[in-house]
Amino acid sequence: MRIKIILLIGGVFFFMSCSQQQQARKPISHTSGTFIKESIERNKILIADEEDLIAEIIKKDSLKSYISSNKGYWYKYETKIEENTPSPKRGDIAFFDYEIKDLKNKIIYTMTETKPQMYYVDKENIMMGLRDGIKLMKKGETVTFLFPSHMAYGYHGDEKKIGTNEPLICTVSLKEIKVDTQAKN
Repeated sequence: MRIKIILLIGGVFFFMSCSQQQQARKPISHTSGTFIKESIERNKILIADEEDLIAEIIKKDSLKSYISSNKGYWYKYETKIEENTPSPKRGDIAFFDYEIKDLKNKIIYTMTETKPQMYYVDKENIMMGLRDGIKLMKKGETVTFLFPSHMAYGYHGDEKKIGTNEPLICTVSLKEIKVDTQAKN
């Protein structure tokens, strides 16, 4: 008899718990925006510090004239072609060599390590600064670019030799520009 009473009481509790609707738990949301605001402030400080380092390099290299790009990097001509010849444009194939150094002028990648490059202009994913800088060059020119980290490899680095948020010096020699006859813009 006790077992029947226990089963009856257990059944009643079971039935009552199933018939009650349970409220879904809502996620806790923090939308104060402080994380984003702090991240923006950190990035502003990082960029300002990198620009100060680059300004020091430019100041010390008083024999060369640097140009400030509208994309946030600086460059100087090692070899400049004065003739009115074309620069690479979207769809062209640019053949170039380049070397990468840190801001202390220590070589990270030699021209031999980076191999001669073949780049379909604006159709391949390369370092953001190079993507823009190559379009400023003419065949036969050599240009040294000073890229803040956001124009180089950014937060991730290259996952090999280039670290997180590392500004770079890239010396690029544009060897050839060809029109891509296979292009389907």
